[in-house]
Amino acid sequence: RGFGQKTHPARPAPVDGGSCRGSRRDRLHELRNSVNQYSSPSLSLIHRCRAVPYDRDQLNSLILRGLPHCLEIAKKHHAELASLPGIEITVLGARAMAKVHRDFLGIPGPTDVITFPYGEILVCAPVAAERAREFGHDTTTELALYAIHGLLHLSGHDDITPAQEKRMATAQEKILAAVLTIS
Repeated sequence: RGFGQKTHPARPAPVDGGSCRGSRRDRLHELRNSVNQYSSPSLSLIHRCRAVPYDRDQLNSLILRGLPHCLEIAKKHHAELASLPGIEITVLGARAMAKVHRDFLGIPGPTDVITFPYGEILVCAPVAAERAREFGHDTTTELALYAIHGLLHLSGHDDITPAQEKRMATAQEKILAAVLTIS
């Protein structure tokens, strides 16, 4: 099914405690509990691209924080994400992404993200690195944006028409901003 063996489920990066509003560990624990209240699918993050540096632990954490937002949307739309037992997000290199893009969509060259309705999301690290430089942020944040985009597809969003694309872009930016403020 995927592009490699499954690794451990996504989990927040190790944190140290202590702030006047509660520790990051406490806030992450609350987030895990909020994910669980939506009978969350299991989440596996597979790293298949070694050529592009990014923070794996931070990416795991950002995706885990974005999941409850996407689940809430999926519940409203009665979309696939709400009933999936698991989600597999794989970070690929340009060559592997180009092959999938060509084989499944008939389009040559790599793309940023491809989402399959059974819960597999592929994100491309070299595309993310290039666009991150373009937009002035880091590769990890760009990869998280791609993962959120994929989760939104599984939540009932689409981006075929300009109006749909605008709604989806607004939703993904809102979710990304929310998960980045927790960091």
